[in-house]
Amino acid sequence: MRDTWLDLVHGGCCVGCGRAGRSLCRACAARLPTRGRPTRPTPCPPGLVACSTAGEYDGLLRALVLAHKEQAVLALAGPLAGCLAVALEPFLDPAGRAPVRTLLVPVPSPRHVVRGRGHDPVLRVARRAAARLRRTSGGVVEVAPLLTTRLPVADQAGLDSGARRRNREGTLAVRPGPRAALARTGVPVRVLVVDDVLTTGATVREAQRALEVSGVPVAGVATVAATRRRLPVRAE
Repeated sequence: MRDTWLDLVHGGCCVGCGRAGRSLCRACAARLPTRGRPTRPTPCPPGLVACSTAGEYDGLLRALVLAHKEQAVLALAGPLAGCLAVALEPFLDPAGRAPVRTLLVPVPSPRHVVRGRGHDPVLRVARRAAARLRRTSGGVVEVAPLLTTRLPVADQAGLDSGARRRNREGTLAVRPGPRAALARTGVPVRVLVVDDVLTTGATVREAQRALEVSGVPVAGVATVAATRRRLPVRAE
């Protein structure tokens, strides 16, 4: 009855299967990844830290990312945050280890892109993922939007890995104000870069570079999804 009401009032349907009602039906939600996996761009940008993702950027995950990002289906922020959270889990310490503050640094979109979309999808998902991890792990997980764009970025669709790297070089910088998030004393800090999709790795490598040249070490990268040829081949 709830799905029928949502369909009648909002005209909504599941982005995965098209079923009328909620933006993600229970059957499709049950298909989402529940464990993170290591991944690596091919070719890999030199010096890129360890990367983890929830799954392949195809099918259901691709539909969720695009609907949330481009169509502002904000109800999908929760399911996407769950995927990002499982990608982040390999970087978190097991219970009982010394306390560490984990800071999630979202890759920023240019301001005009955020204005055009009406929201910042990566920041929204990162905040929901941090809240989820605080509940499930009991650790200190916070979002720190340390980065900002400082140079225009051309549309990367259709660019190869080398062109994407050149397109991203020097485009990000650390904002001076938010660096206070690292200033608390007494607890070590782990910084993780987060984004929605890992393709060639050029964007997250630029985020890593901008943080590290400002004296902020990066422990890893986590994304909701990774393109198919970036996922590892599992041994039989």
